[in-house]
Amino acid sequence: MEPRIPGEIRLQRQAEPEAAIAAETRTLVIGPYPTKRDAHGEPRLPLARLDEAVGLAAAIELDVADRLLVTIQQIRPSTFLGKGRVEEIAGQIEADGIRLVVMDCALSPVQQRNLEKAWGVKVIDRTGLILEIFGRRASTREGTLQVEHAHLAYQRSRLVRSWTHLERQRGGFGFLGGPGETQIEADRRMIQERMTRIERELETVTRTRGLHRRSRRRVPYPIVALVGYTNAGKSTLFNRLTRAEVLAENMLFATLDPTARAITLPHGETAILSDTVGFISDLPTMLIAAFRATLEDVIEADILLHVRDIAHEDAEAQGADVAQVLAELGIEPDTDRIIEVWNKADLLDAAERERLLNLSRPNGAKGSGPVLLSALTGEGIDRLMSRIEARIAASRTSFAVILEPAQGAELHWLYENAEVLDRREDASGDLHLVIRVAPEKEPRFLNRFGAARRLRGAG
Repeated sequence: MEPRIPGEIRLQRQAEPEAAIAAETRTLVIGPYPTKRDAHGEPRLPLARLDEAVGLAAAIELDVADRLLVTIQQIRPSTFLGKGRVEEIAGQIEADGIRLVVMDCALSPVQQRNLEKAWGVKVIDRTGLILEIFGRRASTREGTLQVEHAHLAYQRSRLVRSWTHLERQRGGFGFLGGPGETQIEADRRMIQERMTRIERELETVTRTRGLHRRSRRRVPYPIVALVGYTNAGKSTLFNRLTRAEVLAENMLFATLDPTARAITLPHGETAILSDTVGFISDLPTMLIAAFRATLEDVIEADILLHVRDIAHEDAEAQGADVAQVLAELGIEPDTDRIIEVWNKADLLDAAERERLLNLSRPNGAKGSGPVLLSALTGEGIDRLMSRIEARIAASRTSFAVILEPAQGAELHWLYENAEVLDRREDASGDLHLVIRVAPEKEPRFLNRFGAARRLRGAG
């Protein structure tokens, strides 16, 4: 009998042939960017966008032979680019032995087909590239299903009648069989059937995730979710806060499947920290829909840490992209639940670091404002932990409780179910405690400690 292979090793072996093929595929990355601003009104820097596209290609180990920035005044319905530019690029492709072209834009099926015909090589657009990355990164059953569903939805839109291999007829003979079913219709039907099966499986996974979430609520611990642009340093921060070893590399979409770990706040309370998939500009709508179940931890989190690569030249536009995705999930960007984390302070020069430190000083009663830190070096982590605790505490009530020496069970209950902020013993041996209670535990607390005196908080 063949020995069982652990999942991670099996996935690695499956990815090895793909990596070998990618490494031998000479690739040209084209950034065809309109001269106008993007949907957020942010002047995204063309070179930064092209660098990001090259990073996406590198994330699946393609051999990027060259990059090309193309400024376009008007998008052509047939080829996206103008005829002269298409011919010029065709010459470069032939001269450089290019086998794959990545267009950093959304191509229609007709545009993709026409460019492949004109250049004689495979062409993929931004959506196809991101789907390929997600397919490589998914390791859990849920992640794999979500990516496959999104990929099938994308494939279905690419089934166009002018693909010659889909023009064959198959069906009955003569008049008994009728006209038959075209191959394209059969392909569409098979894709739809597979998507329906995946949707049923995902419903089961979503129900299981919901049960886990409800069990956490019964504990319950506050949920802190990391969100941010891809490669902003979320996984590095996650590892720093939890002492875990989640994959954290300088590559786009290093994390795809969500991970959750317990963290201990400064006053001893436990919280659940959740790492999530990174956002990106022009994230395909089908992927947002597919990963909605995964992102429910974000939707329901008590605190959202919006991690930003503050040293990146396109940091403002990246922040706007994340705000847009959060808005699509029903989360307003100015909500009190969000703490902005300015990461990668170690990459700043002294003057810029000082300027951002001044900008990030807490203001207002709730201590709002960003937190400047470096997840890599640990600088600013204590400030972040204190900010998380303060934000959670803003929705909680503090009480003064007096316990007699014999009330050991009550003392144990308080340490298990509340935050003990202060403890002192008087001459008679009575314990004087200041504790803070989560809103959902307050009724049980008051039922058990009716003589407790309310000090401050949400109540």
